[in-house]
Amino acid sequence: MKIGLFIPCYVNAVYPEVGVATYKLLDYLGLDVDYPLEQTCCGQPMANAGFEDKAIHLAEQFDHIFDAYDYVVGPSASCVAFVREHHPDLLKKEGHVCRTSSKTYDICEFLHDIVKVDKLPGRFPHKVSVHNSCHGVRELHLSSASELNIPPFSKVKDLLSLMEGIELFEPAYVDECCGFGGMFSVEEPSVSVCMGQDKLRNHIQTGAEYITGADSSCLMHMQGVAKRENLPIKFIHVTQILASGL
Repeated sequence: MKIGLFIPCYVNAVYPEVGVATYKLLDYLGLDVDYPLEQTCCGQPMANAGFEDKAIHLAEQFDHIFDAYDYVVGPSASCVAFVREHHPDLLKKEGHVCRTSSKTYDICEFLHDIVKVDKLPGRFPHKVSVHNSCHGVRELHLSSASELNIPPFSKVKDLLSLMEGIELFEPAYVDECCGFGGMFSVEEPSVSVCMGQDKLRNHIQTGAEYITGADSSCLMHMQGVAKRENLPIKFIHVTQILASGL
């Protein structure tokens, strides 16, 4: 099984430790992992800002770079969701059939659904509140969406529960948006901050020491609000917890 490691722009630039943790996990599980150095942005920022045509070349490049791999795996629910849900339509405009979208996975769903990990080494003896990002819930189905009234599930919690000593919590309004939303946080900063404050309050009320999730962008937004307001909570990407014993 040949894995192409997809590391989104902001992870590469701001949270490289998340990319390293993702590699460590895949390598520990005995998978053949390659990191193509020529990869660039998947095109999500351009499309979200209303410049969809600017994303077409990036989608073509992504498809070319990762076509040779059996799976493409990345530590970002939002970027993976963009590749899976929107690359096919973008490339259709150029008469190009997308070959990589269906085999592109977020690291959590890949470990849970494809590799079916049932044990990991190490301890994380901390109280952790799980943040369910909008893309992760409603496009990748990493957890159940409350509005569907279906039996609750969480692939992220299933994986985290493999760590010895961890105590897992979820906030009230479990899948409510944190307010980041990419361009939304730029265009509507006041509303975005208020949403972030509400979300943080709910996470902190669980008594957790850490907030974790599958999207560094959401964690970054909440971390910014927490830092400005000196709130007593720490942030860590789910891959960093899962790789803590490697």
